[in-house]
Amino acid sequence: MSNILLQLDQLSKSFGNLKAVDQLSLTLEKGNVYGLLGPNGSGKSTTLGMILNVINPTSGSFSWYQGALTTHQALKKIGAIIERPNFYPYMTASQNLKLICKIKQCSHESIEEKLILVGLWERRHSKFKTFSLGMKQRLAIAAALVNNPDLLILDEPTNGLDPEGIHQIRKLITSIAELGTTILLASHLLDEVEKVCNHVIVLKEGVKFYEGPVDEISQSFGFFELKATDRKILTDFIKTLPEVKEMKLESNHLKVFLKAELSEEALSKKLAEANIYCTHFVKKHPSLEDQFLTLTQS
Repeated sequence: MSNILLQLDQLSKSFGNLKAVDQLSLTLEKGNVYGLLGPNGSGKSTTLGMILNVINPTSGSFSWYQGALTTHQALKKIGAIIERPNFYPYMTASQNLKLICKIKQCSHESIEEKLILVGLWERRHSKFKTFSLGMKQRLAIAAALVNNPDLLILDEPTNGLDPEGIHQIRKLITSIAELGTTILLASHLLDEVEKVCNHVIVLKEGVKFYEGPVDEISQSFGFFELKATDRKILTDFIKTLPEVKEMKLESNHLKVFLKAELSEEALSKKLAEANIYCTHFVKKHPSLEDQFLTLTQS
């Protein structure tokens, strides 16, 4: 059977004059952890709402399992948390999950396994109202997993949590992925996507800006900061180098961006051969954050 779980084809959603999602095309394949990354208001939640049949698209289409299943059928094989966890406060963790199994029409068999996975087995007889926010979120993840879904969809799963809660959720997401579940995680936190995802889709104002492996967004040949007594001679020389992508003047030094590998030693040698001696010579690598800002700046 095909590895393709979900395909979006030119999917769009408008609210009046506002284009929340603009011609978004994507393919989700089994075994990956996808990060849907973008600032608040970039269209992440609207996209998730459409594929979960909560919001009707304005145009475009999407299909599950290459059209082999209807959305209604496919959603039985999906686990999703797109809002704050909502359980019965006076029922225990176990009782709440049994109710979820009844709603999802799946057996109770996996409840113990899922509660152990999310670290709540010891608290299975505790009432939901006694749980911390982080525990509530972990119970919600257990609830999303009781039907052993092919795909787990999470919308901003660490929102509002303290650092310890954030750490636990991120660790849990990694564990779930290692067990073979495909994950689609919407987040505005670059750090989160970098830590738990292997594939990233960057959205800005509903438009897809970048899609690809997480390590490629951060893969860069870096840049040099150079300064020489005669700036014109330095600039003219740098222009001749095939490895140079672009350069700009920044606070009295030349910032030289690369499109191919060029080591400090190699550039230093080339400059010396041209009798150019720098008073400032530094090579730097932009952080993932720099790369992300470059991608999404208008």
